[in-house]
Amino acid sequence: MNSPGVSLSIVVPVYRSEPILPLLVEKVQQEISQLGLPHGFELILVNDASPDQSWKVIRDLATRYSFVRGLSLRRNFGQHNATMAGLHQARGKMVVVMDDDLQHPPEAIARMLAALEEGYDVCYTHYNNRQHAIWKKLGSAFNDWAARHLLGKPRGLYLSSFKAIRSEVVAEIIRYDGPYAYVDGLILDVTRNIHVVGINHQARHSGEGNYNFRRSVSLWLKMATSFSILPLRLASYAGFLLSAFSLLMIMYVIVQKWMYPEIPAGWSSLIATILLIGGVQTLSIGMLGEYLGRTYLKLNHKPQFVVASRTWVEAA
Repeated sequence: MNSPGVSLSIVVPVYRSEPILPLLVEKVQQEISQLGLPHGFELILVNDASPDQSWKVIRDLATRYSFVRGLSLRRNFGQHNATMAGLHQARGKMVVVMDDDLQHPPEAIARMLAALEEGYDVCYTHYNNRQHAIWKKLGSAFNDWAARHLLGKPRGLYLSSFKAIRSEVVAEIIRYDGPYAYVDGLILDVTRNIHVVGINHQARHSGEGNYNFRRSVSLWLKMATSFSILPLRLASYAGFLLSAFSLLMIMYVIVQKWMYPEIPAGWSSLIATILLIGGVQTLSIGMLGEYLGRTYLKLNHKPQFVVASRTWVEAA
């Protein structure tokens, strides 16, 4: 991690946000300039191989504003990997991570930084008036439940993408070099000294959100298989319970056949049992394959991100 040179770093993963970026920079400058930070701040915009002209806009903004630093990745690595790329470049004693769509109000940053000043390691935000689609709300509720059991997330803590982190915690987070980064899981591995502030959910300035159902499932699998072995344990428990159930059923069938020889063979129940056990076995093998596949890719040094270009010159 670079030596701290500014008071605050703001990391923003960028994807399909060409028309939003100028207003985002203006609003961030307007809010942060009122804080009177002794060493200033930097806004790190990480272009995650956006197919529009976001990178061109970022370069123009970096020319106009001295606090803007642009980073472009060679291909689309996903929001969390792009965030990790920005965290590697952050020089601030405090770091804020936020989205690029202006649904995260920059005016909330002051309260988040105040929480860090009070001694908290991380400050998350929680929507007071969430305006997402129903399927996103249901998915978020499931993700919250899964995070409590897989990551040991404290009850009531919403793992928002809008958060403030102390530089000491960031230094621990970026030590992770695996290809499938999940920033919130890394945070919970480092600290539980976490605070939460409420914010109002703003309307997206333009366009539509980039998270669809497929990306949400991929993020859940990343959380489940990168930071917990609970799915493997559940597969073991399921195998044990099915074996015990099968043994009881065998004993029941033997007794029934002995007491009532005229009972015909139950082909339907036999097929149903085979399909049930086969389904559990296939699910368990698939889960095991997911773990082995991620291990294989990590051992073969699959990159977490690859930087294509920067708007600044690296020091020799």
